Amino acid sequence: MDKRILVAYATKYGATAEIAQAIGETLRKTGATVDVAEVEAAVAVATYDAVVLGSAVYAGHWRKEAVEFLDVEKTNLADRPVWFFSSGPTSEGDPVEAMDGWRFPADQQPAADLIGPRDIAVFGGCIDPEKLNLGERLIIKAVKAQTGDFRDWDAIDAWAAGIAQTLTG
Repeated sequence: MDKRILVAYATKYGATAEIAQAIGETLRKTGATVDVAEVEAAVAVATYDAVVLGSAVYAGHWRKEAVEFLDVEKTNLADRPVWFFSSGPTSEGDPVEAMDGWRFPADQQPAADLIGPRDIAVFGGCIDPEKLNLGERLIIKAVKAQTGDFRDWDAIDAWAAGIAQTLTG
């Protein structure tokens, strides 16, 4: 496959970046040229054949920089195949169930409707208490959030393989 694919992401502590890198590696196995970049560094969206856009999720919202990227690039994104992913739920089991059916930020739904993503995935996240500041640790304790790594690498790889199949099929 001689496609150019952008995997753009917004992360706070790096867990979403690691998911984006894994997606990029799976897509590269098809022979595609894949750039994996933080949304602030992602440029020339119009030069890509497809885009995968992901963000860490906090309280049901994407990170500000992902929202800004989505708003600025929505016209370019609407002109090519796009997939969205979110990373954030920190519990065992299905991340969508853990988020009470949440799949995408409601305040960004108009942009998503314009873009028409091929799929929207929600992956488990990762909370490393050592990386959190005091305020964040207190919030985690107050809401009794689970800490640890809840990313399902097999599910991430399978989702990326599905993207590759769509682009090569």
